[in-house]
Amino acid sequence: MNPKERIDAIMNGQPYDRSAVTPIFMAWAAHFVGHSYRDYYLNGEVLVKAQLAVVREFQLDQISAISDPWREAADFGMEFEYPEQGVGKPVQYLIQTPADIHKLKSVKIQDSRRMLQRVQSVQAMAAAVGATHSVLGWVEGPFAEYADLRGVENALIDLMDRPELFQETGIVLVRNAIDFAIAQIQAGADMIGIGDAAASLIGPDLYEQYVLPMEIQLIDAIHDAGGCVKLHICGNINNILLFMARTGADIIDLDWMVPLDEARQKVGPNIVLCGNINPTEIMLQGTPQQVAEAANECLQKGGRRFILMPGCEVPPGTPIENLRALCAAIL
Repeated sequence: MNPKERIDAIMNGQPYDRSAVTPIFMAWAAHFVGHSYRDYYLNGEVLVKAQLAVVREFQLDQISAISDPWREAADFGMEFEYPEQGVGKPVQYLIQTPADIHKLKSVKIQDSRRMLQRVQSVQAMAAAVGATHSVLGWVEGPFAEYADLRGVENALIDLMDRPELFQETGIVLVRNAIDFAIAQIQAGADMIGIGDAAASLIGPDLYEQYVLPMEIQLIDAIHDAGGCVKLHICGNINNILLFMARTGADIIDLDWMVPLDEARQKVGPNIVLCGNINPTEIMLQGTPQQVAEAANECLQKGGRRFILMPGCEVPPGTPIENLRALCAAIL
């Protein structure tokens, strides 16, 4: 059974030979091949090189185009400073006032810069390993993208005081995300990750009323285009997990602060859960034995429809021995 077949079997509730492992590698992967994190997210060739290297080194089941949160925002026209080893820093947010919302237009992928680069990276990864491995494309979720363009604090205030601003903007953001996801599927991605991290900061009522309908619209469109969906809302999602299960996502990522056994009870046996080793305390600061113990605990609590990974990105500086221990736990 190859990695792609393994993930398909897990998602479809069919027998499989071993658990799958799909850590989120970004800066760590860049450093592994001798590049800066800035090189990784601004240079598509470096991204592909780094992803192929970690997939082959650790025998991972999925290769990923995840890089940073700013691709869509940059192509909407937002300006950034890009430090060598950190994520980009906005020069100023694109949506300064409600009037700026009316200037926001969907981006044509073929005329974009950073979005097109991700599509091209997906195409290169699919050509290299797509016959045997799952290829994960990536888009920002609707509330995360609104927060990217507006600033997190302003986005949260808007959702409470002027939710119509988010709803109006969301029409453009979801349409753009759909086009971006479809372009990646056409380039060879069999799965699209949706990163909606800012949604972990809002309560269940606001999530259900305003964010959930947009995520459902996006996920339905990805399914219609032939892709599967992985919903990634890092942070404490205990209070919105039941609503996330209603999105139709094929896989729900769980960060380390979500009790895995409680999450399984909440969502039932049929949704694939993915997670959720503590990236800092265990992966970065722990020993290989602690990593192995945490991995085995996750595998026991996750059930058959489960994929192993740290709760979020593998931190830079994580010892390679700890990553080997993570991957050995599935064998």
